[in-house]
Amino acid sequence: MLPKSSRLGLVLFAIYLALYSGFVLLNTFAPDTMEATPWAGINVAILYGCGLILAAVVLALIYGVYCGVSEEQSSEEQS
Repeated sequence: MLPKSSRLGLVLFAIYLALYSGFVLLNTFAPDTMEATPWAGINVAILYGCGLILAAVVLALIYGVYCGVSEEQSSEEQS
């Protein structure tokens, strides 16, 4: 059985993989959609790309906080 941090890492990876796959599939099968400019003259491709970067940072923060908390708990249990 995998440790909790490894399971969380795999879940977060699957979430990011789904987001990135959506980006690639949208680019492949609906390139006209990516050219649309829904907000402030910025196209969907740029907005989605920035969203991917933001999602990666948020997911990394979630993982980092969780691992920091679980590391503190395990060190307290060992004391």
